[in-house]
Amino acid sequence: MASSYPFLKSSALVATSLLFTAGAVLAQYPERSVRLVVPYAPGGGTDLTGRLAGQRLTEALGKQFIVDNRTGGAGNIGTELVARATPDGYTLLIASLSNSVNVSLFPKLPINPVTNFDPVSLLVTVPMMLVVHPSLPVKSIQDLVTLAKARPGQLNYSSGGMGTANHVAGELFKYMAQVDIVHVPYKGGAPALSDVIAGQIHLIFGTMTMTRDFAKSGRLRALATTGPKRSAAAPELPTITEAGVAGYEVGAWYGLLAPVGTPKPVVGKLSEELARIVRIPEVRASLLAQGSEPAGSTPEEYAKFLRAEIDKWARIAKASGMRAD
Repeated sequence: MASSYPFLKSSALVATSLLFTAGAVLAQYPERSVRLVVPYAPGGGTDLTGRLAGQRLTEALGKQFIVDNRTGGAGNIGTELVARATPDGYTLLIASLSNSVNVSLFPKLPINPVTNFDPVSLLVTVPMMLVVHPSLPVKSIQDLVTLAKARPGQLNYSSGGMGTANHVAGELFKYMAQVDIVHVPYKGGAPALSDVIAGQIHLIFGTMTMTRDFAKSGRLRALATTGPKRSAAAPELPTITEAGVAGYEVGAWYGLLAPVGTPKPVVGKLSEELARIVRIPEVRASLLAQGSEPAGSTPEEYAKFLRAEIDKWARIAKASGMRAD
């Protein structure tokens, strides 16, 4: 007997077809190499995270995940390139704090990290460290504040560019400590740090991953960390809040974003794989030793985190007057 409800049969066929298609996509991905776009110069925190993720994904999935550094425009050039790429899982963005900050710094920004991307996974969070060149006559945050107030506009700090964690950490410090320190932007964290080591720049708010070894060797002097509590990687250092700038807190983070419309099975596969990777004992131990905190979130968790970061920095930018110069 023919069904009295032919639409039920049709709906079942559609559902079966969609499940088959999703399964096929998941089984086949990736069929070729995948591009991981890092919107900053090699050697910085975004780049180092991208290379770690790329190496481990290559090993796990059997195809090359290749880092492609596309610098410029405060990270917006590389970000826009990925947003406009075909949403098939073969062009992905290594995102950072900048992607949540730039929404407020660049009001006419054509790309939004929420509407133009599908979140994949938050990879790591990274406390930062305020370091100075040893020639600067300061050994504490209070020393730095006193010197900066005595010499307004004469001290400078470097960053990997507008909207980077280095930049917003410096601007927030200036606002909360009420000091005038000049911002010097570079095209990435590595060159920004190099000039502090060389004595061309007085200080930098660098990620723990980048600055810790230089501080240990004496090539830089560490004053404090930027998190809400002392870092397990440098427990001897006070937080900036402890050191006298009450309420100060900034942390870098890195994650993976895909162009909006990327097949959900692909997003899910990448998210699950990255969560597994950061739980590998040797990877986890290595990240913790460098001062990074492994995350490995679901797409939903990362979406919630990203929206909260955008809202947070919008409030800070409004209160402090932070802007793109």
